[in-house]
Amino acid sequence: MNNIHPEVQAALDAARELRHKIADLRDRIDAIRARRPSPSGAVIPEVDAMGRLTSLYLAPGTVDRFESDELITEIMTAIRDSTADAARQYEQLMDRDPWATTEDSDAESGAAEFVS
Repeated sequence: MNNIHPEVQAALDAARELRHKIADLRDRIDAIRARRPSPSGAVIPEVDAMGRLTSLYLAPGTVDRFESDELITEIMTAIRDSTADAARQYEQLMDRDPWATTEDSDAESGAAEFVS
């Protein structure tokens, strides 16, 4: 028969709960996406919480419509804006109680999602 001291069992239970909370927090961070269009609206990047470009949409004819330097400006401006928005979403998540359940933190902030 396996007899575990109650304090050891409590520590094991706490560690298990912490693992689940960390996994939940990682899922919420991984769900953050920002999509901010370029000034013309022809370019829409998608950036994750770590600032990584995950997708890039160019409206039909965009490449033909802009000169090279203008297209670069459109793309870079949209990526910078999206990256800033993703960072803002991450900061909001971490400024609230990151260990609260999704429902608890949504009720506190009045927000249902972070996705833009």
